Amino acid sequence: MTILLHSGSPEDTFEIARLLGLALAPGDVVALTGDLGAGKTVFCKGIGAALGLSPDRVVSPTFTIVTEHEGTLPLVHVDVYRIESLREAVEIGLDETLSGNDAVCVVEWAEKLGELLPTDSIRVTFTISGDDSREIAISTPDRERFSGFRARSERFQPGG
Repeated sequence: MTILLHSGSPEDTFEIARLLGLALAPGDVVALTGDLGAGKTVFCKGIGAALGLSPDRVVSPTFTIVTEHEGTLPLVHVDVYRIESLREAVEIGLDETLSGNDAVCVVEWAEKLGELLPTDSIRVTFTISGDDSREIAISTPDRERFSGFRARSERFQPGG
């Protein structure tokens, strides 16, 4: 199931992510793709808020690559911006981070990981459509828990 959403501000992006976060379960991998400044870290903050984390605690882990947070569900925040190859990703253990996890894993710059991403990852693609406007396409596995997300995010859907 793919949902196209419109965000008119960073606050909208945060809220869309928070609504998605309410549907997430242990082991879910959320793969974020989009240009620099498209809203990936704001999206991570929204998911973190849904998991009981203060948005101030969720910052881009660009230099540490992986940051773990304890919330109502653990959150593993991965930023692979500085990863140069799939081989490097495997050498630092990202393949293990992305599988068999009892946490929610959110990956910024996920396109760099290609085949390492689980096939049932939730895919989120950001397209900048104005200064603060974003089109956000979210593809989820066909699971009942994501139907609730579709209904909760209706106000962000075109014509919603």
